[in-house]
Amino acid sequence: MKRILSLALAAAMALSLTACGNSGSPGGTSGAGNNSGATPPSSGKDTYLSLGTGGVTGTYYPLGGAFANMITNNISGYTCTAESTGGAVENAWMLARGEIDIGFVDASSAYQAQKSEGDFSDGKASGIKAIVSIYNELVQLVSCDPNITSIADLKGKKVAVGSAGSGTEVMARQLLALYDMSYDDIEEDFLGFGDASTGLKDKTLDAAIIWAGAPTSGLLELGAQNDFYMIDIPSDKIAKLKESQPFCVEVTIDSNMYSGMKNTATTIGVPATLCVREDLDEDLVYDFLTYCFDHLDQVADAHAQGANLSLETALLGLENTQLHPGAEKFYKEKGIL
Repeated sequence: MKRILSLALAAAMALSLTACGNSGSPGGTSGAGNNSGATPPSSGKDTYLSLGTGGVTGTYYPLGGAFANMITNNISGYTCTAESTGGAVENAWMLARGEIDIGFVDASSAYQAQKSEGDFSDGKASGIKAIVSIYNELVQLVSCDPNITSIADLKGKKVAVGSAGSGTEVMARQLLALYDMSYDDIEEDFLGFGDASTGLKDKTLDAAIIWAGAPTSGLLELGAQNDFYMIDIPSDKIAKLKESQPFCVEVTIDSNMYSGMKNTATTIGVPATLCVREDLDEDLVYDFLTYCFDHLDQVADAHAQGANLSLETALLGLENTQLHPGAEKFYKEKGIL
């Protein structure tokens, strides 16, 4: 009897160990969590992907949700989730560290990461690769004070400069530098788009820098009950900025975009792009782009800026940026490369 019980116990323990050994945890690459020579999964949505976006009130988040759903629902073997992050610059670093697999990165940050320039001068983010340019993001310097008409007028003022680690925050420092200013000259507040708009409404902020697709929902809400003004960036300052930000374009904003805006101003546009880890599966990237461009209506339904995605503008701002091999294959087949 004791021998029978011992054999039964040993069999139960073996079954338990086998079950534990096959339950791999989600990871960024196929077979993540399978160690010691265990067989990687070959079917089912068993490879988890994380897609880095930005603040939940920005443009990245709803578009990221649409892209994640495209992968989860249409590319066999993958589950993708859109994650709220600090934005473009943080996404570039997270891609480099393997903490996310896909992420929204503005064209300038993608270029600087690959060239090891600016905030990426240590070279640790040089391996990220671009796959598509989606829409033009506008740098919007906003105030409800009609006396603030220039960046120089921000001295001593309380200014929302974007979430820490975001592309907005990097741009804020670059814009101040155009006027030989820094955070020492203002009271900086690291706020995302939603909190910045609320601060302007509540008059706890003198100004805010919002780098996003326009019209931006927070500014539409602000203009519904408050007059506001866009701080002008003169053409000569934009030309100087393009020396370090080669993809900047000059854009004019007026009340046709925001009914609550009481002036016309010149500002900067930079394309928003999707970038990926350099070792992301080539077929996955190719299949994603194929499905995406075959179903552009799903992108447009997610956010108004999604309607700007097209094959004609898919590489806008990426002329000097390395593409992922899966993207290269896709664009070559389309005759774009």
